[in-house]
Amino acid sequence: MTEFEFAHNYLLNKPETSQYFPFGDDVYVYKVKNKMFATLAIGKAGKGDGDKRDWWLNLKCDPQEAMMLRDIFESVIPGYHMNKKHWNTVILDGSIPQGEIERMIDNSYMLVVEKMTKKDQASILVHF
Repeated sequence: MTEFEFAHNYLLNKPETSQYFPFGDDVYVYKVKNKMFATLAIGKAGKGDGDKRDWWLNLKCDPQEAMMLRDIFESVIPGYHMNKKHWNTVILDGSIPQGEIERMIDNSYMLVVEKMTKKDQASILVHF
């Protein structure tokens, strides 16, 4: 399974998640109850080798944890085209363990769910 397939499938399997393409066919946007928690796209030009360009995964993140992850992983950078305080871009180049990527996705998802109404939260949290 490719890095893209893994991330795409994991994102779509989160409860009440759907994908959209508001920025064009090459930028996948993942929302829970119409609130964005992730994007997935081929990295910007100039990154990666020729035809082998890595997928970039934007995830919401607690500001302190965001800075910590950037210090720990070279492939975690401030959110590309996002609020750099609250979003990280994870470059899916194989350097970050799959379990850590899952944890970052889960955190992004829950940060968005926690800001929802109690009614919306209840309809999502029943799946856990």
